[in-house]
Amino acid sequence: MYLRGDHAETSLRVLRQLVRDNPLGVLTTAIRSDSAPFILSSHIPFLLDVKDENSEEELGVLRGHIARQNPQSKVLIEAAKAASTPNVLEEEVLVLFTANAQHYVTPKFYTETKPASGKVVPTWNYAAVQAYGRAKIYWDHKSEESVAYLSKQVSDLSEHAETSVMGYTGTAGKPGSWKVSDAPERFIEILRTNIIGIEIQLDRLEGKFKMSQEMSVNDRQGVINGFANLGTETGQQVSEIVKQRSDLKESQS
Repeated sequence: MYLRGDHAETSLRVLRQLVRDNPLGVLTTAIRSDSAPFILSSHIPFLLDVKDENSEEELGVLRGHIARQNPQSKVLIEAAKAASTPNVLEEEVLVLFTANAQHYVTPKFYTETKPASGKVVPTWNYAAVQAYGRAKIYWDHKSEESVAYLSKQVSDLSEHAETSVMGYTGTAGKPGSWKVSDAPERFIEILRTNIIGIEIQLDRLEGKFKMSQEMSVNDRQGVINGFANLGTETGQQVSEIVKQRSDLKESQS
């Protein structure tokens, strides 16, 4: 990831929150296999476990699962079986998370530079985190460890999505969340044999908020107004983030 100074985000709390707010990550691996391409990727929703939410040092652990029929799963299982540490991959994996609020930026938004010199070009505003670490693969559906991991993973992920994403908290007149226990136990057991678990102990978190911070304060205000005036939900979201990042830059200067 190219981390220009204006865009780099170094706070682990901020990066962890971006992951939590945008849990659908892109799992990317580079593993030699006779049966599949070297580089593989899959979109997987992840949970991020952290012991101390206020810590600026703790990276955390990502938990996810993937269909056993996925070609990437087959490569992960092969590598896990061959690993020197049981079921822990030798090479690091990458998971990419991108914020939902992202948008094309037209040069028309730049109220200072465009009329003064015309030296502006289009760009794209976005926020993203790249998470790196070594993965432990829970692939043996007959193993007590794998069964315990997958049972907890599926239950925790469902509960997180039902409450945090859907808002089904069972409070303030809202419906309660769907739970894994609402489905027949045998049905869930069969489905569990068709997935494998992925637990990633993170070694690095890198992130950026590319939200027009490199522009002058007047151009940034033009971007804020331009997105707000689009009249779309995404435009409003990007406008608010650009303002937050603009205010942060001014406070640090």
